[in-house]
Amino acid sequence: MESESYSGYTVWGHAILQEEGILQPERYAASGTITTGGKLIEASGVLGHFDREEDAQHTGLDWARAWVDAYG
Repeated sequence: MESESYSGYTVWGHAILQEEGILQPERYAASGTITTGGKLIEASGVLGHFDREEDAQHTGLDWARAWVDAYG
């Protein structure tokens, strides 16, 4: 999980490990969350699946920043 301050909100990028099978390579589901003052403002569903944890986190952060730009 990675977070940053953005336009008065705290935005979060999540990488959720997907365990599909023992012989399958690890994959990560991306999601994003927006909070302010410790209160949940908005959360995404699954934004996509990625081979790298960092890519999933960055996708979640990108979604959260875009949401703030559009609705915040």
